[in-house]
Amino acid sequence: MSSRPGKGKPVIGIVGGIGAGKSTAAAEFAALGCPLIDGDVIGHELLSDSDVLRRIGQAWPEGIIGADGQVDRKALASRVFADPAELERLNRILHPRIRRRMARQIAEAQRDPAVPGVVVDAAVLFEAGWDDLCTHLVFVSAPARERQKRASRRRGWTRETWRRREKSQISLDRKAAKCDYTIDNCLSVPHLREQIRQLFCRICPDVA
Repeated sequence: MSSRPGKGKPVIGIVGGIGAGKSTAAAEFAALGCPLIDGDVIGHELLSDSDVLRRIGQAWPEGIIGADGQVDRKALASRVFADPAELERLNRILHPRIRRRMARQIAEAQRDPAVPGVVVDAAVLFEAGWDDLCTHLVFVSAPARERQKRASRRRGWTRETWRRREKSQISLDRKAAKCDYTIDNCLSVPHLREQIRQLFCRICPDVA
C-alpha cells in the first residue's frame, strides 16, 4: 500500500469502530518506541482551558458547567450525543484546538532523532479531518458484538449508547477503505501485538 505524502518520521493514525481496540493497538506501537498522541486525552485536557470553558458556558448556559467551574463531562456528552447539531457546536469549539495541539506534539516528536515514528490515536480522525496529519493509516477490525461487549465492560455503556456514539461517526466501511492497512483484533492481545510488530517493521524499516 502506498503512504500519504509527508515529511520526517512516519505518523501512524489508528482508526476503527468504538471498542475495536484502537487504544490497545496504539499502545503496542508506543511500546515499540513511537510517541503516542492521544486525541481524546487532548480533548479532555482542553475542557479545563479557560477559553474553552468560557465558550462552552456561552453555548450551554445551564447544566454543563458545574459549581466547581469545570465541565460536567457526563452532562455534556448526554447533551451533544443526543443531537447532531449540538455535537457539531462542540466540535467547532474543540476540534481546531485539538488539531493545533496534535500538530505541535507530532512536530516535537519528529524532531527527536531517537523516535522511529509517531502514533496518533483519535476516535474522530476522519470526521475531524485530522487524517492529513498522518503518513500511514491503520484500521483496527473487530466484530460488532465484541466491540459492543468491550464498550459495556470498559465504559459501562448500554448497547443503545454504543450504537448512538458509533452512528455519530462515518461508517466502518468508509474508514477501512481510506486506510493503508487493516489489522484484526478479534482473538487476543498477543495476536494483535504480532500483527503490529510486523506492520511496524514495514512502516519503520530503518529502525525495526
